[in-house]
Amino acid sequence: MPYTYTSYLRLDELLDLQTPASGGKEHDEMLFIVIHQVYELWFKQVLHEVDLLRQAFEKPDRPLALASLKRILTIFKTLVSQVDILETMTPVSFLSFRDRLDSASGFQSFQFREFEVALGHRAPGIADRLPEGSPERRRVEERLNQRSLYDSFLRFLFLNGYEIPADVLSRDASLPVAEDERVRQILVRIYHSDPESREVCERLVDLDEGLQEWRYRHVKMVQRTIGMKIGTGGSAGVEYLKKTLFTPLFPDLWAIRTAL
Repeated sequence: MPYTYTSYLRLDELLDLQTPASGGKEHDEMLFIVIHQVYELWFKQVLHEVDLLRQAFEKPDRPLALASLKRILTIFKTLVSQVDILETMTPVSFLSFRDRLDSASGFQSFQFREFEVALGHRAPGIADRLPEGSPERRRVEERLNQRSLYDSFLRFLFLNGYEIPADVLSRDASLPVAEDERVRQILVRIYHSDPESREVCERLVDLDEGLQEWRYRHVKMVQRTIGMKIGTGGSAGVEYLKKTLFTPLFPDLWAIRTAL
């Protein structure tokens, strides 16, 4: 049987997934569910794109890398703009169904954790909020043992003739990205003499900045909705989210600014 629009997109199943815990009594709960489900769909697509971007870096394929970065950056603009929709919900509206969330919390989004890890965020205990032995936790842990996007970017530079030190290329993938003066010197040289590679560097900075913008909008949205209350699921709420701000995932790409 040929596909129809409904069958190809499996709309019957998709549109049956919004089941408010209030039984529909609280109008804004539907918005809350739809927004977060859409976030998870975008996270799925971003992970799909990051995997392609890593492959492009390691071929190396500059045009494909730039095209993939453009798509990821455009998706992040959409993620940020969705906060505007969520902020149409007042604190009173959210509190009308908040207790029904029980232990559910955005901190449990394993796809966002995967995305952070894929880019290079390797903080201790990053998978701890996910149930031990669960498929979700295994996915995050698998990412922890893979090269990060930044590590693949350094291989991209190496494959394009830059002498990235062997110990940097072979470093333990499970450790956080660390600043390296030798890499910074290479990046400074790229910025002065290699416009094509510089463009890739700048798109990575855009990605890092875009993630920070999304974090900031998320913090302010949570703050205007619940103030300084403890977050759902017992999380630290706004205080925890503030700690995630202004921590670059690609520190060398930021550190070189003062040397250019």
